[in-house]
Amino acid sequence: MDNKVNEQLLAYNRQFVESKAYESYKTSKYPDKKTAIISCMDTRLTTLLPAALGLKNGDVKMIKFAGAVITDPFDSAIRSLLVAIYELGVNNVMVIAHTNCGAHGMSGEAMLAEMRSRGISQETIGTIERCGIDLKGWLTGFDDTAKAVSDTVSLIKHHPLIPSDVEVNGFIIDTGTGELRPVDNQ
Repeated sequence: MDNKVNEQLLAYNRQFVESKAYESYKTSKYPDKKTAIISCMDTRLTTLLPAALGLKNGDVKMIKFAGAVITDPFDSAIRSLLVAIYELGVNNVMVIAHTNCGAHGMSGEAMLAEMRSRGISQETIGTIERCGIDLKGWLTGFDDTAKAVSDTVSLIKHHPLIPSDVEVNGFIIDTGTGELRPVDNQ
């Protein structure tokens, strides 16, 4: 493993702290716009998404994970959303997927093969599957981005722990232009 990246990041961090560059980022833990954005972890969105929406530090809670698709109604994404709503005052949720997502068309079988090639034993995979976890299904992406967004919006809207007064809408952002397109969220 190459630790040069960590060394570079830590060196930059020391300079950041010493120069007090952090002062321009100070804000509270409460999102000014009372909004949580569920978004993909894609590197193209790190700066593009906030810029395309005119967001500054402190405006929203960002919850990021692969594909912006919630796969389980009681996973860490929903837990984070519940914390944002009940502890931090969020009353608006935006689910924002993007064009050309790596999870689009992702093959669970191909990922399992890659795991095996990187040293994860078939015995380990079999043990997990015998516990009732469908690894292939869990690791498979989606074929229709708009449907994936709509399904996630529906899961949130109909979740037994999400209050009905929380607005939830879905969007797809173009990774080239930053244009945000609403998704029909029936």
